[in-house]
Amino acid sequence: MALIVQKYGGTSVGSVERIQAVAQRVYKTVNAGNSVVVVVSAMGKTTDGLVKIAQEISQNPNRREMDMLLSTGEQVTIALVSMALQEIGQPAISMTGAQVGIVTEAEHTRARILDIETERLSSHIAQGKVVVVAGFQGISSLRDMEITTLGRGGSDTSAVAIAAAIGANFCEIYTDVPGILTTDPRLVAEAQLMDEITCNEMLELASLGAKVLHPRAVEIARNYGVPLVVKSSWCDDPGTWVISPKPQGRSLVNLEIARPVDNVEFDTDQAKVALLRVPDKPGVAARLFGEISRQNVDVDLIIQSIHEGNSNDIAFTVTAPILKRAEAVASAIAPALRNQSHPNSDEAEVMVEQNIAKVSIAGAGMIGRPGVAAKMFATLAEAQVNIQMISTSEVKVSCVVDAAECDRAVAALRQAFEIEADNGTKGQKQQKEISPLSPTPHSARAKRPATANSTQHSPPPVRGVALDMNQARLAIRQVPDRPGMAAKLFGLLAQHNVSVDMIIQSQRCRIVDGVPKRDIAFTVSRIDGESTQQMLTQVASELGWGEVVLDNAIAKVSIVGAGMVGQPGIAAKMFEALAQHQINIQMIATSEIKISCVVAQEEGVKALQVIHAAFGLAGSEKFVIPA
Repeated sequence: MALIVQKYGGTSVGSVERIQAVAQRVYKTVNAGNSVVVVVSAMGKTTDGLVKIAQEISQNPNRREMDMLLSTGEQVTIALVSMALQEIGQPAISMTGAQVGIVTEAEHTRARILDIETERLSSHIAQGKVVVVAGFQGISSLRDMEITTLGRGGSDTSAVAIAAAIGANFCEIYTDVPGILTTDPRLVAEAQLMDEITCNEMLELASLGAKVLHPRAVEIARNYGVPLVVKSSWCDDPGTWVISPKPQGRSLVNLEIARPVDNVEFDTDQAKVALLRVPDKPGVAARLFGEISRQNVDVDLIIQSIHEGNSNDIAFTVTAPILKRAEAVASAIAPALRNQSHPNSDEAEVMVEQNIAKVSIAGAGMIGRPGVAAKMFATLAEAQVNIQMISTSEVKVSCVVDAAECDRAVAALRQAFEIEADNGTKGQKQQKEISPLSPTPHSARAKRPATANSTQHSPPPVRGVALDMNQARLAIRQVPDRPGMAAKLFGLLAQHNVSVDMIIQSQRCRIVDGVPKRDIAFTVSRIDGESTQQMLTQVASELGWGEVVLDNAIAKVSIVGAGMVGQPGIAAKMFEALAQHQINIQMIATSEIKISCVVAQEEGVKALQVIHAAFGLAGSEKFVIPA
């Protein structure tokens, strides 16, 4: 017997017939000897319809009243699903988020889960009932009883959080696709189904706009070791397993906000090579990293800054022992990148820097929390550590610093994030007891069945390609190059609740009135673009910054895969695919398992398609998404 949480999205419960089909699936699961908790979304486009009505009444509806309104959608569904189960002879009871005891922050329309009081839920399960829970919602406290909603993807988040709280054997997410695909089947019909994917890979893909799973749900699964599988509501195919690492015994108190950072990492065996003033045209990155790949030079971080005039800067880090080989490759290719009409120009200069270190904070609790990166930058500033390069991902923020400052940086970060040198749990709250409902504890849960993919061959280095068309880029010109500038900038953004994705600090340094200055560019959600530009422009002169430039016409295309580590040819293949189709790369940022490129908005879909084809990710079957 297993304890299973099943989540059904809006399309899965979009009509009477579909609700009845869900009831039959749940009934079949119970008859196989399992206990089941069902989490549902609002029917079909109910939430969109409610939002539209609210906007017809008010251009700026009150957040509290929006929560009151939107929470009604799931209440309709839970009652109907419970009725459908009862009609076929299965005892069932519907429960709102408040009745289940999902306690959240007092943040209307975007609350995070703090705690789940499982006693009432457990009692109904013990009586043999299927409990049908309203996803997407909770209450601010058991005393205030203010209804809150969790924001986009909230039902996924509710389901995985409940699975963690009651110690479920696994959580099934039912959706309108047969599992997790290599890209959006609406853009590439031949997208291939994956048997399994790691939580870290899924976090990156989910945060890049892959809509099958919300990143907050994946974050909870990763942090609490919840086995997660994504399946189709329309067939009995096995779906895709999302593989979580062994849980670290995290507290269930402050479930979504406790310990955003699990570890502080560092690498002193690093050196940096930068090509300054390379032409801003398609093919430059492909040419450079193609040659790097041919020379078998393994690259760690890659960044390409915003363009200035007709040129860009590209920088990458390598391990110190292969620096001379990397420098030789860059020096050999630099003359070919110079402006042939001005042979005496200083374009494509190679700059090498040794004695650097990479310092990183890691953890799955950083998603959508602008204050975490800001805290890292502020901590380094207080320790008088200057940041030379920045690289961000969903599970890690890395900064390149002077090697002599590495120990000081690591010590300061460990103290700030309460991480002991042996990766202990200093400052962690007492572990909350896990419900005994499941016959086995988390560490001994039923494992997914072995798949052909996992037993016969290794997964490809690139698992998926994602496109984000909803970002804007902000560039701040001439930011003073001294400790504390990044902390001030990203601290301001955190205060205004602006989440940042890519962050690029230019390699080119200018001396203006005796002060060294660099440009900093970063991407944010497009809806935050104009207000963020206005806010930063107001403080620019006070902080010694130059112009704040906004570009809304961008797209970000990314490849993700844990297997790309140690394979320099992966970046080259991505850049070459774009170059062959004359798609210019405006920015590059990388992490260990992700490479992202900013391109023009009108070229975003084409960029995704050519990259997906270049890595041979297409399958033989075409997927059609049900209406």
